[in-house]
Amino acid sequence: MSTPVPPPNQPYDGQPQAGNPYAGQPGQPGQPGAPTGNPFAGQQPVGAPFGGGAPFAPVAPARNNVGLGILVAFVAALVAAGVYGAIIGATKHEIGYAAVGVGAIVGFAAGKLGGRNPALPVISGAFALIGVYAGQLLGEAIIISKQLPLSVTDIFFDHFSDLNKVWKEDSDFISVIFFLVAAAVAFSTAKKTAD
Repeated sequence: MSTPVPPPNQPYDGQPQAGNPYAGQPGQPGQPGAPTGNPFAGQQPVGAPFGGGAPFAPVAPARNNVGLGILVAFVAALVAAGVYGAIIGATKHEIGYAAVGVGAIVGFAAGKLGGRNPALPVISGAFALIGVYAGQLLGEAIIISKQLPLSVTDIFFDHFSDLNKVWKEDSDFISVIFFLVAAAVAFSTAKKTAD
């Protein structure tokens, strides 16, 4: 701590000035130190809870784990396919923004948990293609189940070849564009979100 400075034009004799609480020198008997505003100043630090040394360090989030990134991207593709299929089944139309959403979700999951591995954007693009394809098939199955006395699972699993034929007949150039855009969005999102 520095020594107190006397007011201008006043002689300084090394003693506290009357009425100045900051003029006291710490360490002298009967003289309090300058207030710091910290109510815990001067106390000895206490160890961590439970009598340990330093407090527990937080667990670092899982990053740069290629296997986890691939697994989460695959699960995200399945979940996004389900949502995309439900949207198609409800509206009876393919919606481009939903396909973009599939790609964004898959790429985000792969990039956030998988890290900067250069294979992840490519894999997430492939999973986005699978997600859009599965979503479009699910949407077709929902539409067909409203017209026939069959459940969506029966159509999807027992009559998959027929469902795929119907999907091919309904597909057009716009469907191909949705695939390409979803894959591109997944690729770029995985690259941008990688830590």
